Amino acid sequence: MGGTDTDPVEAADGEMDLYGISTWEKRSFLDRLSAGIYWITVRIGQAIVVLLALLILVTIGGLSVLTDPAIGLLTVVSVLPALALAGYIWRSDVTTSEPLSLLAITFLLAVLTAGFAAVLNGVLQPAFSTLGFLGTVLFFYLVVGPVEETVKLLAVRLYAYNDDRFAAVIDGVVYGAVAGLGFATIENAIYISRAVGEIGRISLGLDLIGIGGDITATRALAGPGHVVYSSFAGYYLGLAKFNPGNRGPIVVKGLIIAAIIHATYNATVGIASGLIQSVTGLPEFASFFVYILLYVGFFGFLLYRKIKQYRDAYLAAHASENGTDEERVLETGSN
Repeated sequence: MGGTDTDPVEAADGEMDLYGISTWEKRSFLDRLSAGIYWITVRIGQAIVVLLALLILVTIGGLSVLTDPAIGLLTVVSVLPALALAGYIWRSDVTTSEPLSLLAITFLLAVLTAGFAAVLNGVLQPAFSTLGFLGTVLFFYLVVGPVEETVKLLAVRLYAYNDDRFAAVIDGVVYGAVAGLGFATIENAIYISRAVGEIGRISLGLDLIGIGGDITATRALAGPGHVVYSSFAGYYLGLAKFNPGNRGPIVVKGLIIAAIIHATYNATVGIASGLIQSVTGLPEFASFFVYILLYVGFFGFLLYRKIKQYRDAYLAAHASENGTDEERVLETGSN
């Protein structure tokens, strides 16, 4: 049962002062004090989450993107496709362009919260590794997909979600895409850092192209997927914001969709790329590229359709409003 937002007393009598009976607002000193304590408590909780995420990020070496110019440059190159996709989604918002300040904060929070996923994945993976191939598949569906999509959505929920400028369902897609970009950025940085660490430090010269090129190209192909997955989850987060009576189930639905798409990619990319290689004779990397183009392209198209459905509904609604306004003007003139 969804319930209502109005108490029966308030619904029955809209004229009576029901403060403290069935309605509440900040009138007394105690009311204002309570509101202040709540505000401070929420901000402290957010600060603790961010500081903990930063500590984890430093511990797992995520800041190498800032301290090592070679890793930083390779990381920037690796996220260009994901950045282009996130930019396209941002531009496709038919309502209002989301402010760069909120986008930047969401990006940074996604970079930070990615550390939670790294820790949980690392802690839980051994429990599945003993089951062989089945364990790997279960790990993708029960841990990697749900955990990574949850921490990306957390990056949106921590700040942008509560801002008044998050003012439409479609805004959830934009912030979800940016969270996916932030997650992909730090994930790419960690993968590149580990690859470079195995072969020794590289310079900004030809070594950067020769040694870092393979891992950078691979991560560049993986990045857009993160943007697409979290855009789906973000859409449902936006839907939840404007349907508070069913907020929980809507958020869960979005996470399930994003997690399944994500986990299915992880579970199939190796096998499917191998099949494409054996059938077509393409090199390994080319086969990998073809599969990602097909898989991410398919779900990217579904995301495009979802954005288009919202866009069409928005334009139709506003066309109806404009028509109503014109009718009123005509009626006024005729009178």
